Amino acid sequence: MSPRANSISLVFILLGGLVLLFLTAPLVGMVLQSSIPGIMAALHDQEVRGSIVLSLWTAMAATFISGIGAVPLAWLLARKDFPGKRVVSAVIDLPLMIPHSAAGIALLTILSRHGVLGQLAQSAGIKLVGGPAGIMAAMAFVSLPFLINSARTGFESVDVRLEKTAMNLGASLVSTFFTVTLPLAWRAVVSGIVLMFGRGMSEFGAVIMVAYHPITTPVLIYERFGAYGLKWARPVAIVLIGVCLAVFVLLRVVADKRR
Repeated sequence: MSPRANSISLVFILLGGLVLLFLTAPLVGMVLQSSIPGIMAALHDQEVRGSIVLSLWTAMAATFISGIGAVPLAWLLARKDFPGKRVVSAVIDLPLMIPHSAAGIALLTILSRHGVLGQLAQSAGIKLVGGPAGIMAAMAFVSLPFLINSARTGFESVDVRLEKTAMNLGASLVSTFFTVTLPLAWRAVVSGIVLMFGRGMSEFGAVIMVAYHPITTPVLIYERFGAYGLKWARPVAIVLIGVCLAVFVLLRVVADKRR
């Protein structure tokens, strides 16, 4: 390797190190400034444990239910040209750009008992505002772009000729999708699922607008900080980060085994 290439590599290492330092320093500092008894107390706090369980299962449910429609939509965007495709892509990316408090207000407009979906849900006996279904809707709204865009990139990377070959050999479009396209794009789809789940679980702004109670962990951290200060909020944040890390490592391990 030439001296110039070595210099460029060194610059990249230094820049990358600064980014990693920026990402890890706040987390490490938070852990170092917290006491073990405080963290253990948060682990044994029933309210904290209940909020974590609620955050986990609602994020999982939102990801699974939304994924049923998100993955086919990603395939359509990757494979089909149709009028208004750019508008559809812009609408999908919109939740990434608007403030999540504004997203919560927008959701509240249709999920409240005076909204269209709220009235339909109320007639079916489902509580949206102030219920787990509303939490899932808020999580899905802000996190769906991660799954759709990641899956779309994966489908676009699959050679169309492989799909045409399968269909020329007699496979249907559905069979080709599940036996050729999806297996080849599986890694990108799984990455999108992980990103969507993580983003949904950490959502605060939209969730607090739609359902302050039952209380998710991000909302609980905000409530503890507002009521008692940093000393009481920090252990809960550490517990949540630890749970997120464990879940993400588990998902990555499962994804690697699948690959």
